[in-house]
Amino acid sequence: MKRIWLPRYPQGVPFDVDVAAYRSICEVFEMSAAKFGPRSAFVNMGTAISYSEMDRLSRDFAAYLQSVLKLPRGARLALMMPNVLQYPIALFGALRAGYTAVNCNPLYTARELQHQLEDSGAEAIVVVENFAWVVEQVIDSTKVKHVVVTGLGDMLRFPTGLMVNSIVKFAKKLVPTWHIPGAVQFKTALRLGANAPFERVDVGPEDLAFLQYTGGTTGVPKGAMLSHGNIVANLQQAHAWLRPVLEEGREIVITALPLYHIFALTANCMIFLKIGATNVLITNPRDIPGFVKELARHPFTVITGVNTLFNALLNNPDFVKLDFTPLRVSLGGGMALQKAVAEKWKGVTRKALIEAYGLTETSPGVAMNPLDLADYNGSIGLPIPSTEIAIRDEDGHDLAVGDVGELCVRGPQVMKGYWKQPAETAKVMTRDGFLRTGDLATVDDAGFVRIVDRKKDMIIVSGFKVFPTELEDVLAMCPGVVEAGAFGVPDSGSGQAVRVAVVRKDPTLTAQDVINHCRKHLTGYKIPRHVEFRDELPKSPIGKVLRRVLAENAEKVTN
Repeated sequence: MKRIWLPRYPQGVPFDVDVAAYRSICEVFEMSAAKFGPRSAFVNMGTAISYSEMDRLSRDFAAYLQSVLKLPRGARLALMMPNVLQYPIALFGALRAGYTAVNCNPLYTARELQHQLEDSGAEAIVVVENFAWVVEQVIDSTKVKHVVVTGLGDMLRFPTGLMVNSIVKFAKKLVPTWHIPGAVQFKTALRLGANAPFERVDVGPEDLAFLQYTGGTTGVPKGAMLSHGNIVANLQQAHAWLRPVLEEGREIVITALPLYHIFALTANCMIFLKIGATNVLITNPRDIPGFVKELARHPFTVITGVNTLFNALLNNPDFVKLDFTPLRVSLGGGMALQKAVAEKWKGVTRKALIEAYGLTETSPGVAMNPLDLADYNGSIGLPIPSTEIAIRDEDGHDLAVGDVGELCVRGPQVMKGYWKQPAETAKVMTRDGFLRTGDLATVDDAGFVRIVDRKKDMIIVSGFKVFPTELEDVLAMCPGVVEAGAFGVPDSGSGQAVRVAVVRKDPTLTAQDVINHCRKHLTGYKIPRHVEFRDELPKSPIGKVLRRVLAENAEKVTN
């Protein structure tokens, strides 16, 4: 497809970026450490670590991996932590020493963790002690030889760190008993590394930075191979888009989404590291009252999140009382942004909620709306610099503007492939170098892309297509509804029937009320046949509603 979107680029945004400006993430990190030395790089629970301290601490951890553990170059290091200061220290230490990071969700079950460790061949893992018991269960069946364990408060200043660890371990009893022979404490690793030599590694664009696992909701997770070049390209692309409204050394970004997820990893950690921003790490964003209290402590200029997170904040009475004067960028991604949420966000903050789009395989950014967008437009925006897209049919033929087909992406941010799975790689990569995203989309004549829905989530009712996202948008506008998920269930008459799971704000809301609301906005075959009410909806680590899980449990739930 011709790059018809270029004339709509905001002023100051280039059509293409220099993806070779930095050889690696390490080079970006070292540049920022030198340039922004005394400025706070990361803040967590009131403790700040400066760029200079990050340089020293990550160097110490790199030396520990190199000289104490003697891991060979290219070894995989698993990271199993929520948003705590230990994460960026361990991450940049691993990357600077020439290793590949394998991000693990701390909430993994033993089976899930075992698969990821076995598949990646990780030789070491850094884990928060709350989840060390899971590592203990699987370690003997993996190649993991070294375990570094840390308490949530280990890097917090005294006495906060001591208090946090005591409360978590003894008052709340959130640290199950574990025993891993030879496990080393994180602070001990740093101390040993500080007294060990560190050999600077020449990391290049083709070296693997991450094995980022994805696809867990559709089958066995696959490791997307993201090189230093992929990540550098994407941070260059996204920075070019954001640069006209951001100032070096002055931004404060709120990171509530987990850094082990590709969205926050690139959008929050990497991009804002480059411009010397202060990154406020939220360890437990599910605690909305605590999250809002933390927001009140910082004159934040940027916040990223997913639709469910923004919706939860908007439903907190203290959030609407915050001072949003410093706020310049509110960025939503990871899942579809609903119109009702976007409009309410602007009403409360007086700032537009900008929707972007990406996926793990593209490091992740693909498209973003202009930052000067006045109102919600229902699109994921324009393809970012140095990015090509195509809308194709099932046979791989390009479709015309306005037609619905699969969104395909080509650019320097596209992964090298799936780790040890050439057949799976071949399924998603076309001969001409495009990645098949699995998302159904359309492009208008100005180049704005609209996601219709995931191909795998589409519901077919008597031959008619029902897109869950459209139905969920309508449900979000229903008085008394907090959030909802739509999915298909088998039906002997129509093949599939539409079912919705609803979380109520108003306990008097009935299934008939929901159906009546839908009838005002949707044609007949899209109306839910079944409505169920739940206290909460199953979500991914970043808050995306898991429709597959809803469908699997549909028969177990009664109204």
